[in-house]
Amino acid sequence: MNSIQMLVGLANPGPEYANTRHNAGAWFIEQLAARYNCTLKHDPKYHGLTGKVIIQGQEFKLLIPTTYMNLSGKAVGSLANFFKIPVENILVAHDELDLDPGVAKLKKGGGHGGHNGLKDIIAKMANQKDFMRLRIGVGHPGHREMVTGWVLGKAAKEDQEKMDAAVDEAVRCMEILAKDGVLKAQNRLHSFKP
Repeated sequence: MNSIQMLVGLANPGPEYANTRHNAGAWFIEQLAARYNCTLKHDPKYHGLTGKVIIQGQEFKLLIPTTYMNLSGKAVGSLANFFKIPVENILVAHDELDLDPGVAKLKKGGGHGGHNGLKDIIAKMANQKDFMRLRIGVGHPGHREMVTGWVLGKAAKEDQEKMDAAVDEAVRCMEILAKDGVLKAQNRLHSFKP
């Protein structure tokens, strides 16, 4: 039913980035790990924090790369290659400028939309783009020139609360994904309103 075996949350390493919009993918993995009592451990072999959770009897590998965002593919590639996980069985959670805070969407494949983490994953996976994406809305600052400062900045309290709610809902949807597959999880997640 479900083919996803590996869940990745994109982030920049270090405490100064922990609460920035660019780390929205990592919040998802951290919350998922907390919900299923998994302690993420630093594993230099995979260039990231790793763990595993069992949801509905299925095992999911968890990964938060501790490389910088633009080298995310190094971590994803190491773990996927070691466990022989095909690219289409990977779900990557990341911040999404084109969605408002409080919105999260699942989609399969597509380009990188200028996201350096996705760009590097696609490059390191021999240009295969067929992984699932969990796009966590962080909103857009309005101008392209402002994007870097925006994603590396912290959200206003109200926006943060909406993003946290969307991440929480995405974590709950993993139960549905494991049990009933991506489509049902998608339907539930896409109808969520914070």
